[in-house]
Amino acid sequence: MQLKVAVQMDPISTINITGDSTFALLLEAQARGHELFYYTPDKLSLQNGKVSAPLQALQVRDQKGDHYTLGDAHERDLAELDVILLRQDPPFDLAYITSTHILERLHPKVLVVNNPSEVRNAPEKLMVLDYPQLMPPTLISRDRAAIDAFRLEHGEVVMKPLYGNGGAAVFKVAQKDPNFGSLFDLFSTIMREPWVIQRFLPKVVEGDKRIILIDGEAAGAVNRVPPEGDIRSNMVRGGAAHPTDLSARELEICRTIGPELKRRGLIFVGIDVIDGNLTEINVTSPTGLRAIKRLGGPDLAAQIWSVLEAKKKAS
Repeated sequence: MQLKVAVQMDPISTINITGDSTFALLLEAQARGHELFYYTPDKLSLQNGKVSAPLQALQVRDQKGDHYTLGDAHERDLAELDVILLRQDPPFDLAYITSTHILERLHPKVLVVNNPSEVRNAPEKLMVLDYPQLMPPTLISRDRAAIDAFRLEHGEVVMKPLYGNGGAAVFKVAQKDPNFGSLFDLFSTIMREPWVIQRFLPKVVEGDKRIILIDGEAAGAVNRVPPEGDIRSNMVRGGAAHPTDLSARELEICRTIGPELKRRGLIFVGIDVIDGNLTEINVTSPTGLRAIKRLGGPDLAAQIWSVLEAKKKAS
């Protein structure tokens, strides 16, 4: 079956194809004979109930510096498509939320991956709070008294933006930290939303495991080890990728959250686990596919497309 597939993503000229999961999905879709189209989220339009965008035919190649070819842009009704990959990176801001409202008008007749209403309702650092038994102690707040009480109880903590991504603005704060007052003032000035304050997990130095779930099932993982002198294991921050297997605890985490992910139509999800503690459930634009395959793991892009094709065949 040939599908008409559009990808809503950041400018394709800027991606690093070595580790980009969107690019892995596009390569696999092309290999299966699907027709690819491209547009950026700022090009979405909604008028009289019709969702449209100037689509460009897309061809991709696994060649650095020459990884894509785009055709001319033509305004198209997106209801004519079979699948839309919702793949722009966070921040999860009002622009991101607005795109989910628009794409929601197409789904599920057009299969949007991930389900746009559930992407909106399941921010990475909030949905995870539905599973406190799987997490380290966590506070969502911007109230100084609440944060002080949490620090007093738990000692060293990590503070990070609630809607941040890629390890940006993640700070380790000591129980008696002379920089905390300044950090609190900085966060208060530049962010209106609450922050995440989480008990620090010392074993992060051994790795922050990214586990991919496909339609609610654990499918593969990569262990991301932070560089020396840093607590951030994100590969865009210098984290090193290592092959890994899943522990009994990690499998338990996946079995606990998997059915809810499937129910919500969250087909491609990446969770983060440190020392057996679930810290995030990433549903907006999760990564890890290329690293897992490069390290000898399964081809998860192929598995995702097998699931999507089966869902379209059954619809």
